[in-house]
Amino acid sequence: MITTNKRKKSTKPKKINNLRHAEYYDMQDTFDGLFAQAMDGGTFDRLMDSILSRDNILLAYRNIKGNNGSVTPGTDRLTIQDVEKFTPDGLVQKVRNITKNYSPRAVRRKEIPKPHDPSKTRPLGIPCIWDRLIQQCILQVLEPVCEAKFCETSYGFRPNRSQEHAVAAAYRLMQKSHMGFVVEFDIKGFFDNVDHSKLMKQMWALGIRDKRLLYIIKRVLQAPIQLEDGTMVTPDKGTPQGGIISPLLANIVLNELDWWIESQWQDNPVVWSGKPCYDAKGGPIKSNGYKAMRATRLKEMYMVRYADDFRVFCPTADVAFRAKTAVTQWLKERLRLDISPEKTRVVSLENQYSEFLGIKMKLRQKKGKMVVHSRVGDKAIQRIRAEAKQKVRAIVRPQKGNTDIHAIHDYNAFVMGVHNYYRMATAVIVDFAEIGYRAWKIFYRLGKRLKKSPRGEVTGAVVERYGESAQMRYLKNLPIAPIAYTRTKPPMNKKRSVQKYTPEGRKEIHKNLGINLSMLGALVRQPLYGRSAEYADNRLSLYCAQYGKCAVTGQVFEISEDIHCHHKLPRSKGGNDKYQNLILVHETVHILIHATTESTIEKYLALTNLNKKQLAKLNKLRVEVGNLPIAT
Repeated sequence: MITTNKRKKSTKPKKINNLRHAEYYDMQDTFDGLFAQAMDGGTFDRLMDSILSRDNILLAYRNIKGNNGSVTPGTDRLTIQDVEKFTPDGLVQKVRNITKNYSPRAVRRKEIPKPHDPSKTRPLGIPCIWDRLIQQCILQVLEPVCEAKFCETSYGFRPNRSQEHAVAAAYRLMQKSHMGFVVEFDIKGFFDNVDHSKLMKQMWALGIRDKRLLYIIKRVLQAPIQLEDGTMVTPDKGTPQGGIISPLLANIVLNELDWWIESQWQDNPVVWSGKPCYDAKGGPIKSNGYKAMRATRLKEMYMVRYADDFRVFCPTADVAFRAKTAVTQWLKERLRLDISPEKTRVVSLENQYSEFLGIKMKLRQKKGKMVVHSRVGDKAIQRIRAEAKQKVRAIVRPQKGNTDIHAIHDYNAFVMGVHNYYRMATAVIVDFAEIGYRAWKIFYRLGKRLKKSPRGEVTGAVVERYGESAQMRYLKNLPIAPIAYTRTKPPMNKKRSVQKYTPEGRKEIHKNLGINLSMLGALVRQPLYGRSAEYADNRLSLYCAQYGKCAVTGQVFEISEDIHCHHKLPRSKGGNDKYQNLILVHETVHILIHATTESTIEKYLALTNLNKKQLAKLNKLRVEVGNLPIAT
């Protein structure tokens, strides 16, 4: 029997990682203050004080240690494991010492295949781990300043914005705003051609006036690059692809373009020339101004940008071609960037598909009006098809060091991932039906017989999501997610009210952590006498994960001194400070875990008064450290 019960709605508070981390280290108020000051047009000449604050450095460590790239060495061969050995105070002092006369180490260049065309590569820069940590410190403080200045039309590498929001904006312009033409722009080698002096001026114009910070950023941009053959080169332009701060710098460069295009129509002075009108929510009504502007030769154009990939939507071919010429010229004269003539074109959306972020879209008539019709992009289909075949073959013929069970889990995760993204295409079912047919053929061609129903009860995310599909199959009683079974889900628009750097905006993102934040602050400030930064940080993560409660008794910690961080496998027996090896318990419970004398055990059992379930948890921890379980 297959269980297909709907998932119960969780009553636990939602947790958004970056917000949680800022709250761990009490930096959220600082970031909010920077955002508010930038919104008021303020300037900033002492940002390095915030960047090199103890809490910001520890927050930076927390944010990068979970990145996949943190275990990738730079030219100095160091990884996050070399950083986490420092004590928190030692880590803070090391970062401050490095920035005194900052000179970043060489960036390791690695050529990686492009996902849509493995025959071509793109350069990836891998900074050394200490340089990555410093870039993260800078990013955390610069982001709220820049967010206050960035335009609503950009969606790439910004908090609470995504590719889904960008695609939704494109759909809206096509269908609701009746934009029948789009200009597909391609900036030639954008990340390799950013002008350093222009970028410095743009940062100054945004109010970033801290000369020491600007000096450090310039040193980051000019860091030597070690090519794969060992050759050293020093860049005089461009931002290193792979650097933590590079996406933010790219947005700063193109922010000027965003506002210039906005000023051509949506924020043109003519819009505000008449009597101002406002809707029920207090937003400006621009329809009267737009009506007057359409009688002129002004260019009606709207932009949607994701990093350096952007589209300009227009109502007519004439406006689209004029917009193409104007934007190309503006980029050349103002940002010193060239457009690729072969890849930049005007597309009639009624006659052709236009591809954006892996989705190809056009307009078609339905019930007397033009609506969006979209498919999975051609390059994306090729990539998904090839990867699906590869993962199916891994199930049928596992590679050395792997098992078919692991391969099934890997395949299922892949299927759910591509479904989650590409389901915003209105005709996604057509594309995945063809992909599924080809993938399923491999199973049968290579002799794997899949069953239509399992033996006994099977639960889990795959069954929960696809259990009602007739295409569900099982192998070794494990579900195989049907790649052909998916449904369209319209992309969600970005809510204007959502803002990471205001208390009101954060309410739209997540609920309160549901824990004692003053206790969390006490833990941050508690001296640890030589413990590692990894231990200190994981202790905070565990406090939030356990909702401020003892893992054995479930009782809320009242004072920080009651919180004991226990190593499941003791360090004397090879245990480490990894998150998985730690657990927070009350002081009396910690004594019981390690107690060996009968009198001590009896004394603390009487104090804790554990029930049967709690005693079982205690005994499990005792066995892990090598002690006998306490008899019930």
